[in-house]
Amino acid sequence: MNPLSDRINNLSTSQTLAMAAKARELKAAGIDIISLSLGEPDFNTPDFIKEAAIQAIHDNYSSYPPVEGYLELKEAICKKFKRDNGLDYKPSQIVVSTGAKQSLYNIAQVMINPGDEVILPAPYWVSYYEIIKMACGVPVEVPTSIESDFKITPEQLEAAITPATKMMWFSSPCNPSGSVYSKEELTALVAVLEKHPSVYVVSDEIYEHINFTGSYCSIASIPGMLDRTITVNGVAKAFAMTGWRIGYIGAPEFIAKACTKMQGQVTSGANTIAQRATIAAVEADPTVLKHMVQAFQQRRDLVVGLIKEIPGMKINVPEGAFYVFPDVSAFFGKTLRGTLINNADDFAMYLLAEANVATVTGDAFGNPNCIRFSYATSDDLLKEALHRIKEAVATSEVLA
Repeated sequence: MNPLSDRINNLSTSQTLAMAAKARELKAAGIDIISLSLGEPDFNTPDFIKEAAIQAIHDNYSSYPPVEGYLELKEAICKKFKRDNGLDYKPSQIVVSTGAKQSLYNIAQVMINPGDEVILPAPYWVSYYEIIKMACGVPVEVPTSIESDFKITPEQLEAAITPATKMMWFSSPCNPSGSVYSKEELTALVAVLEKHPSVYVVSDEIYEHINFTGSYCSIASIPGMLDRTITVNGVAKAFAMTGWRIGYIGAPEFIAKACTKMQGQVTSGANTIAQRATIAAVEADPTVLKHMVQAFQQRRDLVVGLIKEIPGMKINVPEGAFYVFPDVSAFFGKTLRGTLINNADDFAMYLLAEANVATVTGDAFGNPNCIRFSYATSDDLLKEALHRIKEAVATSEVLA
């Protein structure tokens, strides 16, 4: 008899973390694996942030912090929201957590009742689905395709809303597609949401600064949306601080208080030194990130160009984050070097075995026709990875 709870038995393993673990195992066995599976910048945390952390250690920030975060950090986050997003939040509307993933978990736990439906434009970040399930919510996937740049239309949103709809969760720039919703596109979605005032929105903006469009719009900045949007952000991606584990939300005050109550029973406050370092990060002018953003855009262009040279792969041009999400359905039903490819899972495992390149199946993100590559690594490794993939799929059957 399995003594584990139904909750954990019904929970799927994160396929991004599973593929990364598999890649590490193969590397440890001496196999030359190129991992394009994890969404982790290959830059180091900027020195001015590290210096703030060192100063915090010298200043003895070693006691329990407030559950919802230091007031100075929450004030700095409010200024950041105003400066970058045009959003007016008070410190009482900010909650700092151990990464944006915990922020999302808190939101689900305090907002979703059993049977509540949550609309997920697909593809979506891998953990949304499971976090919603853990809260006994019902994920409602709204499919998109490469032809629509993986964005939903107002008509699709309207069709997905039912009397049971409680929320919509989405990210822009999107993980895994890199899609960025323009102000006009968000305004059109808001026109639908205006007809359904009980539906709340989670806007995951963790990739906000890794954006090649020249502009950015938070859905909460559109009139009527501030009081029904929970804006999620953090410092992991833009500031190369994945291991520091700091995320935060701006939300209606009653939601922020509920998230603080939840967090107080689970983890309490986030790491003190990381919080002090985050003050330096969010107070900094975003232009300090310019060199990283430019490097990601150049890599995007490199990878898109190389993928376009691979017969059978369809690719659009993502406008943000550091992922490409090519459609590989042309390979389904084909045999590659003796391996039958039935779906994206098979294709990702084939690339790991045959090309020694780790990717992530699109099935994990709600789009079974695609796979995700992270291009948060060096040009040389990207060139080598795409060369290996091109060789691995160059069969007469696919080329015919």
